[in-house]
Amino acid sequence: MTVTLPPLDDLVACPQCDTLHNATALPDHTRAYCQQCGVVLMTSQPEAMARILSLALTAFVMMIAAISFPFLSLDAGGFHNATSVMDAILAFNKGLAFPLAIAVAFFIVVIPLIRLGALIYALGPLVREQPARVGARVAFGIAEKLRPWSMAEIFIVGVTVALVKVAGLAAVTIGPAFWAFAGVVIITVLKDQLICRYSIWEALEQPAA
Repeated sequence: MTVTLPPLDDLVACPQCDTLHNATALPDHTRAYCQQCGVVLMTSQPEAMARILSLALTAFVMMIAAISFPFLSLDAGGFHNATSVMDAILAFNKGLAFPLAIAVAFFIVVIPLIRLGALIYALGPLVREQPARVGARVAFGIAEKLRPWSMAEIFIVGVTVALVKVAGLAAVTIGPAFWAFAGVVIITVLKDQLICRYSIWEALEQPAA
């Protein structure tokens, strides 16, 4: 008995359980779920690409603001100390703690910026309905691979927990960089919820400009 398999290009693998599904065109504003585990496989949101790009641009600008402005200041016993994100990173730049400074800089600043920049590079022409740029697939692949290593949200959660404990010992003034970082975390969550990776990969298959 001969079994005829559908073309591989018409198959979508679930990112959670690897179950294969036949890719079909979806009506606007609908979603397709994995039959095995219920994970969203595909979405059809005509405006989603533009929204993702807008959120990525906003997060990029806010990340620059987060590392440029004061993060917080402490007042205790007549002493005043203000710090920024870069000051927090440079606090570990001596002795055996230097590798920790590099790791902190990469996980909370460099990697998020690279990921956002790669996403902006890959999606920019698609929003304008133009062919993908040269290297757009590589850029989007980098953005996807760096997603687990972008830890800005973990940093802001850790800082929030620390502030709760420090608030009883000193007067804490939250700076604009804190709110910028919090905004980056919220925007990143919203952006990742909108991304339909299958649709983006399909759009990037178009000939490069």
